[in-house]
Amino acid sequence: MKVHFSVQLLLSLFLLSAFHVPHMVVGTVELRALMELKSSLDPEGKILGSWISDGDPCSGFFEGVACNEHRKVANISLQGKGLSGWLSPALAELKCLSGLYLHYNNLSGEIPPRISNLTELVDLYLDVNSLSGAIPPEISNMASLQVLQLGDNQLVGNIPTQMGSLKHLSTLALQYNKLTGQIPLSLGNLEKLSRLNLSFNNFSGTVPATLAHIEHLEVLDIQNNYLSGIVPSALKRLGERFQGANNPGLCGVGFSTLRACNKDQDLNVNHIDTSDGDQPENSDSSKALPEPAYVQSHCGQTHCSKSRRFPHTVITAGVIIVALAFICAGFLTFFRYRRQKQRISNTSSSSSEGKVSPDQPKEFYTKSPSALVNIEYYSGWDPLSNGQNADVGGLCNEYLNQFRFNVDEVESATQYLSETNLLGKSKFSAVYKGVLRDGSLVAIRSISVTCCKTEEAEFVKGLNLLTSLTHENLVRLRGFCCSRSRGECFLIYDFATMGNLSQYLDIEDGSGHVLEWSKRVSIIKGIAKGIEYLHSKEESKPTIVHQNISVENVLLDHQFNPLIMDAGLPKLLADDVVFSALKVSAAMGYLAPEYITTGRFTEKSDIYAFGVIILQVLSGKTTIGSSIRTAVESFRFDESVDTNLKGRYSKSEAATLSKLAIQCTHELPDQRPTMVDVIQELSVSSAHI
Repeated sequence: MKVHFSVQLLLSLFLLSAFHVPHMVVGTVELRALMELKSSLDPEGKILGSWISDGDPCSGFFEGVACNEHRKVANISLQGKGLSGWLSPALAELKCLSGLYLHYNNLSGEIPPRISNLTELVDLYLDVNSLSGAIPPEISNMASLQVLQLGDNQLVGNIPTQMGSLKHLSTLALQYNKLTGQIPLSLGNLEKLSRLNLSFNNFSGTVPATLAHIEHLEVLDIQNNYLSGIVPSALKRLGERFQGANNPGLCGVGFSTLRACNKDQDLNVNHIDTSDGDQPENSDSSKALPEPAYVQSHCGQTHCSKSRRFPHTVITAGVIIVALAFICAGFLTFFRYRRQKQRISNTSSSSSEGKVSPDQPKEFYTKSPSALVNIEYYSGWDPLSNGQNADVGGLCNEYLNQFRFNVDEVESATQYLSETNLLGKSKFSAVYKGVLRDGSLVAIRSISVTCCKTEEAEFVKGLNLLTSLTHENLVRLRGFCCSRSRGECFLIYDFATMGNLSQYLDIEDGSGHVLEWSKRVSIIKGIAKGIEYLHSKEESKPTIVHQNISVENVLLDHQFNPLIMDAGLPKLLADDVVFSALKVSAAMGYLAPEYITTGRFTEKSDIYAFGVIILQVLSGKTTIGSSIRTAVESFRFDESVDTNLKGRYSKSEAATLSKLAIQCTHELPDQRPTMVDVIQELSVSSAHI
């Protein structure tokens, strides 16, 4: 009996363990790598407590970790968490990692060369830390890399020439380090490079002409180095996006931040004349100075002929060279002395991609920037890639490209999506207040890829539609940013300074801003005009049904002009996300009765929601009960108009608005007016006052 019982017990334990194993970890190799990474990044175990050895990295409980559809770790977002450790080579085991965001921490030590095993990595953000050592040449093996942010560290040595093989690199930021040597000519091979920041280092030599040949280059910042020679004139096309100040020997023609070139002195720095004999007397000395380039012999023959005045030329040249050497040594000492003073004094005027000065304490960097929204990653979702000639079914065209922002601009505007800038959050998105580099205020909505349409072509069609909407009563979409590695799309809108309309309802005596009557009428008219524009069909846009009109989705600018938000947004979102938003709409009374039977949105359903808004603005209440509706229908204004107005309103306008509210909220959609009819009625009413 005992033997039988023991066998039965062992069998039960075996079966229990067999069924339990699949729930422990999806990939033990990745889990081990994450635990090693945790030990290095957070040696005191104060921050990454959710990373546990018997957990599942793809469960959503590992802070900052997101997985792809194959349940492989694809994204680690731990920026601004106060991490004070180092980078473990175990990172190399996360083979499917496409986004690594560890910026704004206090990590030290060297960048492990094994990081180059992350061949799927698209974004590498290690800036604003205390990393030291050299940039590993092995990084050149990371063929998918598009963004490399290593600025604001203590890196030394040269830029590896091998980095010129990163064919997909669009952003290279190495500012505020201790890098030396020359700028490699090989960087000119980075055909997709749009932003290059090498400022505040110790680079010397000339600016390679190869950089000027990069077609997509938009920003070049090389200020505060020891560069010399003539800047290629082709870089003038960058305008103010070229920064070259505080380089003692650097000059150029037509650059606001550079001194003008001295043709005699600067020519010797940047050009070697290997021509035979003296310059002809009639040569044009006023010709443009040559640009830095590869030095080539002017001789076409195998052997150059010797000058008959060779000895005299050598002696003369030797004397001149010795004299120049002494003069240059004196000037170099003087410039280096001034340079050390200028490097700090000019930090405040630098354009270090919108980041704070490194002279500020590290504690400043780690003040509560929130992690990115934890998302489910889909490697196939990349509607607009990195912004360089992306094309999805031929739909992503030059028109759409003009609205494109990059991730750097989004992060800079929102202080790395700081919680202090968070305006609101829902199940499918978060909205942040931001400041663009031109100083304009914006609202940035981040949407997880899991909430977007799965068909890339449909998603791009939605973006085309959103960017085409232009009306004075719609919130203007400034642009967008899609990041495959983050698994998010960001929509950048103009910021409405007076908040949304719901903030001006349900106000008790003395507890808030009471909208005067004229503003209420103006707001209702503006909303009507915005909806009428959406419902109209034009060459530039089809008829659009908003589907979610509410006082929460009506914003107010500084003059209290109404701006309808989220017009066309359902064209980007997955059907289930749009459907889930109906629960809120139904609870607030905006959902038209016929939707229950038809399941469809029409122009008439928008008009029903507009009628509800009229009732809300009239009464000053967000919840419209039967008593208010009865009072409106009976034109009993003392009961239906907001008592906060204390009788200061127009009864004729109140009668017109009450009539429209009743018509727009009629149970039968055919009995509701069109928005053209509504606007005409409002215009007639104003004309008679």
